[in-house]
Amino acid sequence: MTRRSCAIYATGIVCAHLLIVGIALVVAQVFQTMIHSRLKKEITLTEKSQVFEGWKNPPPPVYMEYYFFNVTNPEVFLAGGKAAVKQIGPYTYREYRPRENVTFLENGTKIYALNPKTFVFVPEKSAGDPEVDIIRTVNIPFVAVMDELNSYSFFLRTVVSMYMNSLGIEVFMTKTVHEVLWGFKDPLLSKIHNLKPEVDEHFGLMWKKNGTHEGEFVFHTGEENYLDFGKIDTWNGLREMSWWSSNQSNMINGTDGAVFHPLINRNELLYIFAADLCRSIHLAYVKDVEVKGIQAYRFAPPSDVLMSPKDNPTNAGFCVPAGDCLGTGVLKVSVCREGAPIVVSFPHFYQADPKYINAVEGLSPNKEEHETYLDLQPTTGVPIRACKRAQLNIILKRIPGFPKTKFINETIFPIMFVNETATIDDDSASQMRTMLLIVTLASNFPLLIVGMGIILLLVLVVLFCRNRQKKTAKDDTAYTQVSDKPDEPSEPQANQPMRNGSYIAMSPVEAQKC
Repeated sequence: MTRRSCAIYATGIVCAHLLIVGIALVVAQVFQTMIHSRLKKEITLTEKSQVFEGWKNPPPPVYMEYYFFNVTNPEVFLAGGKAAVKQIGPYTYREYRPRENVTFLENGTKIYALNPKTFVFVPEKSAGDPEVDIIRTVNIPFVAVMDELNSYSFFLRTVVSMYMNSLGIEVFMTKTVHEVLWGFKDPLLSKIHNLKPEVDEHFGLMWKKNGTHEGEFVFHTGEENYLDFGKIDTWNGLREMSWWSSNQSNMINGTDGAVFHPLINRNELLYIFAADLCRSIHLAYVKDVEVKGIQAYRFAPPSDVLMSPKDNPTNAGFCVPAGDCLGTGVLKVSVCREGAPIVVSFPHFYQADPKYINAVEGLSPNKEEHETYLDLQPTTGVPIRACKRAQLNIILKRIPGFPKTKFINETIFPIMFVNETATIDDDSASQMRTMLLIVTLASNFPLLIVGMGIILLLVLVVLFCRNRQKKTAKDDTAYTQVSDKPDEPSEPQANQPMRNGSYIAMSPVEAQKC
């Protein structure tokens, strides 16, 4: 056997083995199963896990952008007309949110943590100085007192109204952005504080929220089931709330939005418990996106999250008392936050009933600026970009006994909205790209084997064809071409007879000796 033949046979054997082994590994998904199994074990909130450090001290910077609605025609609104507002902002703050008092529970299957938040003003990302810029907005303490007295006698309401008039308290107030956001001493609350010391004499939308936390959380670490990774077990010792009117609405579902389980697919719903909204919401897949070279799935709240119970009966539990429901796109949260009749929505009433949008001039909802979404890396479940957008509103309506409200048309009045954003930093993005490349190569190793087998198959075909061509050429040199032409007369050679017609002449071969 020649060297060429040996090479052909060896190539064929190696090619066959590579194709058989590669195809078998692809069909059995051995490497993919191994990678997925490793991810399920590695991505946990255990003390030795790298994910734990990122969860404890989140590296991506979080920014809070506050936008306010400045009321431009308060007299027209109080006279029964339509309010007009102008958006101002953003006033941007860097949010720091480390996990503190971290304690493992129940053999490492659960973890306790506090999540205090601290805000630092970032002037270069802001539209102005919050301590200088003035805004006119609804006097929320005034509305809170009116709402509280709504169930009392008309006589008492009238007396209180006259007293507030003597203090010069109006339906709308003019304050700096800093005062409205971080607090000021309110004259009406100060008078009430003298009678009821438990009532705070200060008011601010973020009063006492700088450096404080939203409650005590216990999370699942994912040790027992990777699908439970990061899910909330209890909040302030509760596994369910009590202020909504159905068991389903009172459930505490999902994570706090910081982490999700690995191996996310496009067909699942992701749940987040939002303590500031007093409820859990779900997110659905929207589309594939790319962030800093990382492929991700975008999830966002579908329209049914804040849909009217008439269109989505499962939301009936958020009507308190039962049957007292608002329309699509708004949620009354005053049941869990004592005080004024506060309503939350998406900014500019995005995805809300048009009647709320048309009730106030100056609103223009759009998806790009007002949608809440999460961009998640599906293999690891890590959020690589997030935009949480929510609007704070208050219900303004006529209340007998308060003459200042007698011409008001009931309106869900916008106060401000916040855009909470976070994007993975460059260093973390580089590390994730490297990790995902390794995972991709390992998962696709069987395909590489099949590819090598196909290449060797092509080489085998080329070698086989070239070998056949050389063999054919060698065989052709062993014969003389057949001639059909008659021999031309020539001088006969000595001792050689004359030849006529066609013949085949054998090449002279030296006689072999036996």
